[in-house]
Amino acid sequence: MTGTRRTRPTPKRSHPTMRIHMTSVFVDDQEKAHRFYTDVLGFRTKHDVDMGGGARWLTVVSPENPEGAELLLEPAGHPAVKPYRDALIADGIPLAQFAVDDVHAEYERLSALGVEFTQSPVEMGPVTTAVLDDTCGNLIQLATEAPAPE
Repeated sequence: MTGTRRTRPTPKRSHPTMRIHMTSVFVDDQEKAHRFYTDVLGFRTKHDVDMGGGARWLTVVSPENPEGAELLLEPAGHPAVKPYRDALIADGIPLAQFAVDDVHAEYERLSALGVEFTQSPVEMGPVTTAVLDDTCGNLIQLATEAPAPE
């Protein structure tokens, strides 16, 4: 077998492929979060439904993929949320990561809009990241993968 490489056959799927449909970030103030995620970060509102008691079913999506995964801006009222988020922030751990075409350009654009970053762009092998404060209790990482060599 010198010079040949063994590969495993691709297994046949007995179930449908799983996809990410929705994920959430807990936010201190849904209206403030909505303004930040749409007006500053550039997401588009997908659903905004009054759920009563001051809460909304409020989701945003990428304008490039409006039928893609939704981000739920979920009220942070559950008692477990505060200690969880406080611990992440104390350790500088982002709650979520968003892909961008150019981290350096987004860092400059968002900094000019007054967004506070806890980490300026850093190259980590094939990925460049930066971390911002979403003003609603979360750190969010922006990431760009380096183009594959040709």
